[in-house]
Amino acid sequence: MIHTPIQPQVKKRKRQPEQNLQVQHEVKFRDATIYLVERKMGSSRRTFLTNLARNKGFCVQNDLSNEVTHVVAEDNEAQELQAWLHNHGLKDQASVQLLDITWFTESMAAGRPVVVESRHRIQVGKNCLQPSSQKVSQYACQRRTTIINCNKIFTDAFEVLAEHAEFNENAGRCLAFMRATSVLRSLSGAVGCFRDLESLPCLGDQTKAVIEDILETGRSFKVQEILDDEKYRVLKLFTSVFGIGLKTAEKWYRKGLRTFEEVHADNSVILNRRQEAGKKKNIKWMDILGKEFGHDVDFILTTPESGKEESLLVGVIKKLHTKGLLLYHELHPATFDVTKLPSRKFEAMDHYPKCFLILKLRSKPLDDSAQADGASQRDWRAVRVDLVAPPISHFAFALLGWTGSRFERDLRRFAQHERKMLLDNHALYDKTKQIFLLAKTEEEIFAHLGLEYIEPWERNA
Repeated sequence: MIHTPIQPQVKKRKRQPEQNLQVQHEVKFRDATIYLVERKMGSSRRTFLTNLARNKGFCVQNDLSNEVTHVVAEDNEAQELQAWLHNHGLKDQASVQLLDITWFTESMAAGRPVVVESRHRIQVGKNCLQPSSQKVSQYACQRRTTIINCNKIFTDAFEVLAEHAEFNENAGRCLAFMRATSVLRSLSGAVGCFRDLESLPCLGDQTKAVIEDILETGRSFKVQEILDDEKYRVLKLFTSVFGIGLKTAEKWYRKGLRTFEEVHADNSVILNRRQEAGKKKNIKWMDILGKEFGHDVDFILTTPESGKEESLLVGVIKKLHTKGLLLYHELHPATFDVTKLPSRKFEAMDHYPKCFLILKLRSKPLDDSAQADGASQRDWRAVRVDLVAPPISHFAFALLGWTGSRFERDLRRFAQHERKMLLDNHALYDKTKQIFLLAKTEEEIFAHLGLEYIEPWERNA
């Protein structure tokens, strides 16, 4: 056992509370409400400048609000600043002046707000992003991607093209558009001109051509052709429902079926177990759409004692059934075999016990009289839920594997190509050392791979 020597305790000087926060100052200039950005400026300097301005009669707010007219920053790149302000509550940046500290210092010297000139404004040029000093990685696992998407006009187009390629079984083209979508989603600013694409990875001639069309005309004619195509619209409708794959959708389309009503009315259509269960339980297929609202809900469960995972799922299913919440379930027992780990297939499903469910999500509880009368009024909607139960020793790998599909795929690709390791939902294997690397948390897995840890909400790749 290694003993760490006890370090003498050093009393840290307590940080003094900011002064004059409650002091009322006379406001002389009501046409300018200033907000000083602490980022890069620092809290001490921000406090000093705030008090200086207030003493001179300027209105300075501590927090961002709709009343702010002048946002002042120091040493912030425009692209970074715009993303920071957006994340901190300033949604409409067009309504405020984004100004460099020089406007503030000149105003302090003049004793009044000086006229804003072009040299004072923080801007990225005419519809173009300011070149970033930080290179964008080709791997999604090295990019922070939140739900804020500044390039939705392009990524929406790419998603249509990727889906169309998938329907036509063109895997390479589909992957190209998906990777391009992932890169653009990670950017903290909007692409405004073709020059912005020069340093970005995963953008080929086809994706750049689409971006160029949208920049010039506001739309992609290629995408519009796909959206106007009947077959694409029908396949998208059918495959958006749990249990209906591309082959089934193609088969129904060739039969001349175009809507779910036509499918139900056709006696020659043989429904599989999932679809039949939905029909018998009075589940509207449109209630269990996956892609429109972010697929299903995943729960990862485990127990302190390995080997009890499968019985855990059985217990949960029984409980849901007792409460009247279970509409459909499909239990898959474990096929876990340590000797076959790790998998060398990026898309390999894990071998943990799992259960696919359709549950009732009630909007409001039924009263006793309604239940006694057997009221048929729907007070619920169907929700897709997946339960996965890995052993406690593999919990971190399962958790990472089920958080962000595109992110996880690129994490596996990075592990293999950059670190000579194999990663899946069960384990991380170092091919050079020929050993499995243990981990109890996601952070430890990132550390093994030499990657900076990325929070789950930053994995929207």
